[in-house]
Amino acid sequence: MDLYEYQAKHLFDSHGVPVTAGEVCSTPDAAHEAARKIGSAVVVKAQVKTGGRGKAGGVKLADTPADAQAKAEQILGLDIKGHIVHKVLVTAASDIAEEYYVSFLLDRANRAFLAMASVEGGMDIEEVAATKPEALARIRVDALEGCTEAKAREIADAAGFPEAVKDQVVAILQQLWTVLVEEDATLVEVNPLILDPEGTVLALDGKVTLDGNAHYRHASHQDFVDRDNTDPIELRAQEFDLNYVKLHGEVGIVGNGAGLVMSTLDVVAYAGEEFGGVKPANFLDIGGGASAEVMANGLDIVLNDPEVKACFVNVFGGITACDAVANGILQALVMLEGKGVELTKPIVARIDGNNAVEGRRILTEANHPLIELVETMDDAARRVAQLAAGK
Repeated sequence: MDLYEYQAKHLFDSHGVPVTAGEVCSTPDAAHEAARKIGSAVVVKAQVKTGGRGKAGGVKLADTPADAQAKAEQILGLDIKGHIVHKVLVTAASDIAEEYYVSFLLDRANRAFLAMASVEGGMDIEEVAATKPEALARIRVDALEGCTEAKAREIADAAGFPEAVKDQVVAILQQLWTVLVEEDATLVEVNPLILDPEGTVLALDGKVTLDGNAHYRHASHQDFVDRDNTDPIELRAQEFDLNYVKLHGEVGIVGNGAGLVMSTLDVVAYAGEEFGGVKPANFLDIGGGASAEVMANGLDIVLNDPEVKACFVNVFGGITACDAVANGILQALVMLEGKGVELTKPIVARIDGNNAVEGRRILTEANHPLIELVETMDDAARRVAQLAAGK
């Protein structure tokens, strides 16, 4: 999960990284009040999870609270590379003597972490890497050793930080490493890390990517969920702890196993070409040992999507045998009816694998008016696309 700048700087501050004070605002009036509290010139910065904010007009200097209000009004609602600005960060304007760059990221290919640092910050680091690769230091950091003071000094020396600021940079590198480890992040980045005229090094900006697989260890990370820009169906699926991604189509997909679900998306999209371009409405993997409750939650999410016209339940019995899967589907529908969910959308089911014959028998004998059992995956995909197209 990528964080907004204000969220990243909140984490930085909680781990001792020196940052500039600021307040996040969602209205021009709030920006006026924030600037009044700061009592000096401020910068109004769009909060979007993409680069190029300055070039797009999303970062503006304001001399007075009224000016901050006007600048916030200009920025809020702005479309920056497909990201709509819902919040701005109002922070004290900083005089900048020098700009630097530092980051830690997970280097999966080498099974370690990579530190990158440069005394040429304030611009896209990709541009620095492409045009002046010698200006970007890249230092491997062992996951078990971590960023010790000696390692931090090695990074600062390799990047060529001036002696006058080196001790501050070394301390900040160690603090950023603490953020990376204690918050289970895969990336922490500061661009720019600035030197102000008084000789103090500060994180003027911040970028953090958190590892979603570790969210169960961090209850506070739930506060970072981007509810303004996340589909409400995806938010509801997160509450059920489902592996769900919203797409834009007419066929709801429920499957067990990421590979099977990905294949299902492909065959449905292919079959849908025959019926006016019908497409999958979602990715939903309920897992190999899904219970009736998990199946019910999955069907609840899919069937309540207003774009969905028909649902495809595609299951391959493995750890969980197909007879248990079939019973789970029927129990799931009973559970949904018990919760007052109105079931009207047709469900095409294809089950195969462990004990498939018994599973098919259970669904056939149940003779549920909404469930249509189809033997092969291709035929099931064609049938559900046909139903979704109303034919």
